[in-house]
Formats: sequence, C-alpha cells, structure tokens
Amino acid sequence: MKKELLIKEKQAKRTNPLAHVFDDFIDFCQSKSLFMLHYCTGCGAIELPPAMTSRFDMERLGIQPMVTPRQADILLVTGYVSVKTLKRVILTYEQMQAPKYVIGICSCTVNGGMYWQSYATAKKLNDYMPVDVYIAGCMPRPEAVLEGLQRLKENIKNDRKQQKGSAWKEYFANYDTYLGNQQHLFGDDWQTPVDIIAEAKLYGLEGEGTYGKNTEKLAKVQQPLLPQEMKL
Repeated sequence: MKKELLIKEKQAKRTNPLAHVFDDFIDFCQSKSLFMLHYCTGCGAIELPPAMTSRFDMERLGIQPMVTPRQADILLVTGYVSVKTLKRVILTYEQMQAPKYVIGICSCTVNGGMYWQSYATAKKLNDYMPVDVYIAGCMPRPEAVLEGLQRLKENIKNDRKQQKGSAWKEYFANYDTYLGNQQHLFGDDWQTPVDIIAEAKLYGLEGEGTYGKNTEKLAKVQQPLLPQEMKL
C-alpha cells in the first residue's frame, strides 16, 4: 500500500496537509516492529547474545532476530567482511524485501579496521551496499548496539520528513555505481539471481544512476535463474 501511495504521489502532487497522516502512521508502525537478520561475519557478533538476552533485552524495543532474509527488515553485518563473504552478504541483502536497512557493526565495516591492509577484506561496506547506521568500535558494547538500533528506529519513524531511513532507495537509484564497485572486486561476470533493475522499476525508483556502463556489462553476461536438475 505504501508503494502504491508513493507512485501516486509522483503522478499527482498531494496538497492536502492531512494526506500524509497515514504515511507517518505507517513509518511509526514500521519503527516499532523490526526483524533483524544478523550476518555474523566477524568478532562483533559476540556482542549480540547479551544484547538479545535478559540483561539488555532488545526485544523490549520491538526488535527480534529472524533467520531468513525474506522476512527480515534489518541486516546486521557484525565485523570484517572478506571478499568471498561479501558476495553472500550482497546476495542476502538483495533477497530482503523493501523497505530494508543495513547496520554495520565494528570499525572493520567503516574503514577495514585492523584489517585495512589486507587484500582479502572489503574496506568500506557502503561502497557495495547502502548502510543506514554504523556502530564503530572494536568491539562496540551492547549499549552501543542498542543505541545504534534506536537511532535507526528514529530514522525510520521520521523517514518522510527527514529522508533518513531511505538508504535502501539509493541502491536502486544508484545501482550502476554499486554494481561497478562489486564488479571491481568480483570480476565483470558478477551477477546475482535478483533482478535489481526490475525492482527499481517496480518501486518507481529507477533514474539516471540506475543505468550505465556497468549495467551494460551485466546485461551481456546475465543469465536467467534456472531450476536445479534433480537426479537420483
């Protein structure tokens, strides 16, 4: 419903001051119920058990863990990301349904941290996918994790007013740039089963940055996802 409202809003400007009340209510509800997929890439994952359990109890804030990207709202990347693992992180992110949010935990997701000289790790996570909130530290305490989650909740609640909870839209609007950075690491034949350009059209978010030389490379190598053959 929110997607349809956004498409209609682009077609006809809404001048009624009460027209956005329902939009604000949706943003408020989304901020109060969030499912979190924690992709435990590094040592920052050790801070999640105390944040989830009785001492800090993040579920009282309306946030609880989820085991699949299909039902998750937040992707938590908890530490350094190797180039090999980054492929899986991107695939997980693309499988999540919008609106979706990314939180980078530990200094490794900000600038590589203690692995900044390593050829095998990605240095800046937001070069390859949009990041909503960074929680720096090596490792950040559970209080810092909860503070970062609270900041994300506020951004989601004020999404329409401040445009702070819409980093996921940047992935569609600037897909060619993100794809170029991914191809630089993984090679020109890099592709995922998810058709991001089709999703950008669906959400009405395609723009000049969606297309470019990198999406042209993708079009040459992209193959449709075929079902696996079952053999006995």
